[in-house]
Amino acid sequence: MKSLAELKAIRESMQGQIGLRSESSEQTRVVVGMATCGIASGARPVLTALSDAVQEKGLTNIAVTQTGCIGLCQYEPIVEVLEPGKEKVTYVKMNPEKALEIVEQHLIRGQVVKKYTISEVLG
Repeated sequence: MKSLAELKAIRESMQGQIGLRSESSEQTRVVVGMATCGIASGARPVLTALSDAVQEKGLTNIAVTQTGCIGLCQYEPIVEVLEPGKEKVTYVKMNPEKALEIVEQHLIRGQVVKKYTISEVLG
């Protein structure tokens, strides 16, 4: 940086990017728990399967991300689907095959795969 004007230009540019991120509230988020317990239970292949499937199918309105501890270690790997204006869906004891089913049924067709949700597992 050489001047105050350059610093202000950088600041305005970054604020614009932050605004773009918050405007993507219409985007569905798929969050995979990647704390130690999740990784030990097989969360990495689940994350990879989800990311690859979303990319291959061109689902641009879906962001696959990772997070730390979700707090339900005995149910790992855990995948949460957060759709704008809808209640969060928590899928538990996931594996790559189940993850692909979630992509097809929930993310593409809009049908929650109830047999993998925490409410079904808890009974």
